[in-house]
Amino acid sequence: MTPFLLAHLSDPHLGPMPPARLGELASKRAIGYLNWHRKRHMIHRRDVLGELVADMKAHNPDHIAVTGDLVNIALPLEFVEARKWLEGVGTPDHVSLVPGNHDAYVRGIREHFPHIWADYFRGDDGTSGNDAAFPYLQRRGPLALIGVSTAVPTAPFMATGRLGHEQRAGLGKILQQLAAEDLFRVLLIHHPPVTSPGRWAARLRDSRDLLELIARYGVDLVLHGHDHRHATVWLDGPRGRIPAVGVPSASAMAHGHNHPAAYNLFSIERNGDAWRCQQRVRGFADGMKLGEIKDERLI
Repeated sequence: MTPFLLAHLSDPHLGPMPPARLGELASKRAIGYLNWHRKRHMIHRRDVLGELVADMKAHNPDHIAVTGDLVNIALPLEFVEARKWLEGVGTPDHVSLVPGNHDAYVRGIREHFPHIWADYFRGDDGTSGNDAAFPYLQRRGPLALIGVSTAVPTAPFMATGRLGHEQRAGLGKILQQLAAEDLFRVLLIHHPPVTSPGRWAARLRDSRDLLELIARYGVDLVLHGHDHRHATVWLDGPRGRIPAVGVPSASAMAHGHNHPAAYNLFSIERNGDAWRCQQRVRGFADGMKLGEIKDERLI
């Protein structure tokens, strides 16, 4: 049987920033707007993103996972542009999306991304990913893709996320249901389940509860973004360790502690009574040339 190829990218932070009315900046958005024009527009480049996505599509993945932060300060026009970009990446049955904290940058905006991106949040039961419909479950080939939302509005200079009791309860039910199915379970989440050092203001606030759920029921792979860095952390599961894999921003030039743009390719297949997962990482490295960064067996 041919392995199933799953691509993973995150945090495109699509530019350029559309014009903003003065009233739209009377909030935390003002800080983000100034920050974008001061430096972030030089870090998150559309040409870098375009080259990365073209390289990913040339590998013909069977499915694509996008783990949030499509926009920057959640202006209404940003959501429209992000929808156009998503359609260029793939159709809703070919792309699974979860939102990030920038997609819920300020209060009163969360109705935008479920509405305009609804097809990319839709689970097998036909519901779209609004607050009541997360987590969602999609079966694609040998995979069960479980999408959760950690996107909540926060105070200025904070970038924390939260699942909340209802989502965690729903996740527990889905994982219990999947225990009877022979599927490779992939959890899609924006915030990493384990907070990196120095990232307290950007942490997942109920990470301990999530880790307890994973330890109790298990998944096979966790994919996240948010930190703009390559990362693999091993979580405790009911039958062994589980990899949680992060990826840099898909549009980023190298800057400070952030890594330049990259994406993951996971080749997944059944290997006897167990699963085999090979991870390839492609992105920009030496001299910002796009190529292979890593190729190794993950599971």
